[in-house]
Amino acid sequence: MSPETTQDLVARLAARLGPGGLLTDASDVAPFAIDWRHLFPGRPACVARPANTAEVADVVRLCREAGAAIVPQGGNTGLAGGAVPDGSGTQVVVSLARMNAIRAVDPVGLTLTAEAGCVLKTAQDAAAAANRLLPVSFAAEGSAMVGGVIATNAGGLNVVRYGMTRANVLGLEVVLGDGSVVDGLRALRKDNAGYDWKQLFIGSEGTLGLVTAAVLRLAARPRHVATALLAVPDPAAALRLFTLAQDELGDAIQAFELISGLSLDLVARHGGPRNPLGPADWYVLIEAASSLPALREAAEGVLATALEREDAVDGVIAESGQQAAGLWALREGITEAEAKEGRGVKHDVSVPIAAIPDFLAAAGRALAEQLPGARANAFGHMGDGNIHYNVLAAPDQPGETINHVVHGVVDAFGGSISAEHGIGQYRVAELVRHRRPAEIALARRVKAALDPEGLLNPGKVLGRE
Repeated sequence: MSPETTQDLVARLAARLGPGGLLTDASDVAPFAIDWRHLFPGRPACVARPANTAEVADVVRLCREAGAAIVPQGGNTGLAGGAVPDGSGTQVVVSLARMNAIRAVDPVGLTLTAEAGCVLKTAQDAAAAANRLLPVSFAAEGSAMVGGVIATNAGGLNVVRYGMTRANVLGLEVVLGDGSVVDGLRALRKDNAGYDWKQLFIGSEGTLGLVTAAVLRLAARPRHVATALLAVPDPAAALRLFTLAQDELGDAIQAFELISGLSLDLVARHGGPRNPLGPADWYVLIEAASSLPALREAAEGVLATALEREDAVDGVIAESGQQAAGLWALREGITEAEAKEGRGVKHDVSVPIAAIPDFLAAAGRALAEQLPGARANAFGHMGDGNIHYNVLAAPDQPGETINHVVHGVVDAFGGSISAEHGIGQYRVAELVRHRRPAEIALARRVKAALDPEGLLNPGKVLGRE
């Protein structure tokens, strides 16, 4: 796109969006031009800030007429660089932040309808005000926006009970690459009338269309919560503990986190909260929630049995919400502590739950053999098979080599190289390397059908052909 065409497009967008609807000054555009991890700096032509679905549709049409690529952006909290432009200066970032209304809350039908720019925490609070629970939850919920959460199919802490974002979306409103609007904002639990087209857009990272609003599934708000931190001898013991917790607590389990001793050592070393237990190689953080009053007694029974079987060597159950928040602060402080420790190469992987102990052992051996001195910092959502297998590495150990080592082990266990963070631009090459050719070919056919001109978030997920 020529400078003249870019300038003309910017003028047309400014006229359509009005005051406050378009950002062009370098200082205003800067926060939209780089990802949260500061790995992928870009340079957009401008940042469009539509205030409603009609304006989104017009922005898309104007960009298409000019041949300009569009990069949708929500809260820009993703970890794979999927919401930032390239450095060409010709791509238009479309921020959905002004579309932040909660359109409806239905406590009887257990649904909430929100616009794409609504911050997730705001939606959670609206559900709580109606004595209901919006179960999608993760560390960035205070700034992540509903549209981005859906576009990346975000995971988080409660997947073991409530599923990924995909499982909590009942309806979508989407603007396609030609500017047409598809309104599927149906609050139905059962709708078997034709293709479930919304699933194409959940997790597509803005490469197939722009999510502008959604109907989200709510749940009953539990009255009782039990949170416990246990020290365990090894991942195999943690797996047995997970089975025990399932037997005794059933679907009350909403989080089951495996945390390495190294993770909590890093938290302590870099000023994080105090670990109430003694040193251990591994820990498990369990949270269960229910409206039934016997939950705490059941949790105490799980802890007692685990100690008796020596699947746990120590443990504590929170006595208050404040203590529970303290235990979660240990888990949530790992990423920041890891960043302070030095260079880390991150891997967001999943394997079958039963294979987690063997995967961790095999990945540890592969690192020791091929990258001596590299340290694995493993933690994550054991209850749903997702491990953040981050590698603290020396500057002369190439990130690409580390990726190949870890992802090779993931492949051997039938796993996925991206459990919840998406592909973005960070993992494009690895996706092509590890997905079957027929799956990549099918994805490209879908992309070509919905975005034949390749203007929706180009270079993300499937890369450039």
